[in-house]
This record gives sequence, C-alpha cells and structure tokens, in this order.
Amino acid sequence: MSASPVFTIEPDTPQAWRSAFLGMKPGVVPCPGMTSAKWRAIHAAALCFLDKHADEAAALGWTTEQLFGVHPSHGVIRVDFCGALVLSGEIVSKVETNVIALEKGICRRDNPGRPDGAVPIWAFKG
Repeated sequence: MSASPVFTIEPDTPQAWRSAFLGMKPGVVPCPGMTSAKWRAIHAAALCFLDKHADEAAALGWTTEQLFGVHPSHGVIRVDFCGALVLSGEIVSKVETNVIALEKGICRRDNPGRPDGAVPIWAFKG
C-alpha cells in the first residue's frame, strides 16, 4: 500500500518561490478552474512578480499560500483558498503590508473567512 501524498509547504523565500515556479510550464494548466489562456497570463504575471516584487513581499511577511495558494483538491475553483497571484493574471504594480495592487484591482492579505489548508499551485496534486 502506498503512503498518502504529503504536501510540503515551501519556505516563504523568493528563492524558493522562483525555484518552484520555474518548474511550471506556461503551456500546461496546473489545476482545475483555469483555461489555457488564463494560465499563460497568470504564469507571465507571476514571473514578473518574482522579478520585481518578490523580495519586498517576503520582507513584508507575505506567505507562499497568500501569494500562490490553491485548494488542494479543487484548484482555483475554490477561489476562497486562492492566493493573490493565481486568479487574475494581472501584473502586480505595488506590494504593501496587507495589500497587493494589481493593474485593475487589489488583493488583501487577510480576507475574512479564508479557510486554512491551501497548497502552493506547484504542489497541486488534485
């Protein structure tokens, strides 16, 4: 009998985020709830974030799940589990202590009622 899969939580460092995210392909949708076009936009925006804002986000205490989290079984279909960078595909313009500003909106760090248990999008197993 094989053991149940274990979700490892990546350390909350820009280096870990980059290393894990670079293993993802823009042409391979990683989880349910997104189209190929949406995933390509999310992938490109996340790479831009990693280049321009990851160090600041880490210094401000943003966690892997707050940025890249998805539901462990349902992906982005359960938007209440999703991190700031996995839904819109918009470029991040500014990172603050409790808010990430996007091209057309914002993502708050602490949304009331956000459940625990998100996994990084690169660890999604379905």
